[in-house]
Amino acid sequence: MYAKIHSLSFSYHDRAQTGQLLTRATSDVDMVQRFVGTAFINLISAILMMVGSVVLLFVTDWQLALIMLLLVPLTLGIVAVLARKARPLFMRIQQQLADLNTILQENIVGVRVVKAFARESYEQARYAAANRSLFALNMEVGRLMAIAIPLVFLIANLSVLAVYWIGGYQAIAGHASVGRLVAFANYMMMAFFPMLMLGMIVTMLAQAGASAERIFEILDAQSEVEERPDAVPLPPVKGRVAFEHVGFRYFSSGPPVLEDINFVAEPGQTVALLGATGSGKSTIINLIPRFYDVTTGRVTIDGYDVREVTLESLRRQVGIVLQETTLFSGTIRENIAFGRPDAPLDEVIAAAQAAEAHEFITALPEGYETVIGERGTTLSGGQKQRIAIARALLLSPRILILDDATSSVDYATEARIQRALERLMVGRTSFVIAQRVATVVNADRILVLDRGRIVAQGTHAELLHESPIYAEIYYSQLET
Repeated sequence: MYAKIHSLSFSYHDRAQTGQLLTRATSDVDMVQRFVGTAFINLISAILMMVGSVVLLFVTDWQLALIMLLLVPLTLGIVAVLARKARPLFMRIQQQLADLNTILQENIVGVRVVKAFARESYEQARYAAANRSLFALNMEVGRLMAIAIPLVFLIANLSVLAVYWIGGYQAIAGHASVGRLVAFANYMMMAFFPMLMLGMIVTMLAQAGASAERIFEILDAQSEVEERPDAVPLPPVKGRVAFEHVGFRYFSSGPPVLEDINFVAEPGQTVALLGATGSGKSTIINLIPRFYDVTTGRVTIDGYDVREVTLESLRRQVGIVLQETTLFSGTIRENIAFGRPDAPLDEVIAAAQAAEAHEFITALPEGYETVIGERGTTLSGGQKQRIAIARALLLSPRILILDDATSSVDYATEARIQRALERLMVGRTSFVIAQRVATVVNADRILVLDRGRIVAQGTHAELLHESPIYAEIYYSQLET
């Protein structure tokens, strides 16, 4: 299941909730494991014991044993009703547990925001309401069990009473011995005991069935980005990237995000993407390493359609710094070497120096072996972003993607990073998304996007005279 979650495309994770995935990977898996490891073995034992007891009943007294022909279907019918009513309840319980975990996960991740806005009471009330809903569902299952299990006991006791009543008359008349009667009653209780076990097992089966259904929703999920059976490894590339009449929608019935995107980035060129929020800049760069598949048209690297090569060979040659910086628990060295765990320390240091991160790393108590907090919370936004840049640079990729990579740094640090990046971009095809025009004026080609279309492209000087949108962005930022 863990492997499946990693194999699913970005579009699946865009819709999935973390709390839902965590619940299915922990609680739901535990329910299935508990049934397979315990209840399934008990189920086999109960069936064998019940069959053996019924055989002994008929051997002992076939006339009295006819009572079982009525009682067994009645008891199994109660168990079946219990299972039929319990399964949807268990499905709702697991769903509610997932909702509860989602609230918990959001509040733990966003605890600083909650405290900053003094929303502790509201979030506690929201969690308590979800918890009460979970409690109410469990109580509903409890009430169902409180009716079904005693009912089976009642049938068992009434059956024994009937045996002693009918068998007693036979013993008085001399048609049966008291010893046989007592043996028959014991065999009957032996037959009913597995039925009681069956009631408990069926409850666990309903619970495991509901959890298994939720698990297989993930295991059966189809990734929208799948590697073709005949995919070939992408050979070392020079870095020519071409978009040919590319269109894209996040959902098949949703509005188009990109329409008729056409451009070519030659090896070694720097292509900058500029435009308002929601214009499609991040979507374009996400199509290059095939985080999403194009809806129409195609994206090629050195003439290879990215859909026709293996994902690993493609992504190994693309270095990317996403807009949202994600670091992992561990040392700074481990985070920089995430893409190349076997990289020697001198190469890690060189990447950090290129990203203007070496100075602040060496100032830390343990340097590159400093353990950072979860998600890098012990570092500033600018420090995290520089580590992310170093992580991408250590791959020495032929294609480099920077998704607003200098958004969390001050102007002085940005200038240093820009100088370092200019050196590193030499010989690499680079795609840069930036909100500030000053960071893209030296790009070989600037793409100006508006509502999913390229409305202008060219150099800074060309666009300043030919594109009203670009000129407006430029003067609004750089002119008083």
